[in-house]
Amino acid sequence: QVRLVESGGGLVQPGGSLRLSCAASGFSLDGYAITWFRQAPGKEREGVGCISSGGGAGNYQDSLKGRFTISRDNSKNTVYLQMNSLKPEDTAVYYCAADYSCTIAQLVRSWGQGTQVTVSS
Repeated sequence: QVRLVESGGGLVQPGGSLRLSCAASGFSLDGYAITWFRQAPGKEREGVGCISSGGGAGNYQDSLKGRFTISRDNSKNTVYLQMNSLKPEDTAVYYCAADYSCTIAQLVRSWGQGTQVTVSS
């Protein structure tokens, strides 16, 4: 079965850190760009950032620059989203998606279950 599995979410205090994982099952991530998305309650799913197949990464939102970092370990078939200095507004379900280039939510055909991140004191 070909799928991406997100994990690593949880409850964290403001200012804390989490590292999310996006693991591929049934296929190799080599050659694919991975885009991270998030969806907060009552809001649309939005892009967080993307890492290209070659390892280049960029953040979509200015508010995330310097706090979120995307990396990949192709030997583990996994992409990571390191989140530091977390804020309550980062609370959301986080998803990842694979495509031949960085993508947008409207073009993703299938979503995983996501991983819940809750930032609260």
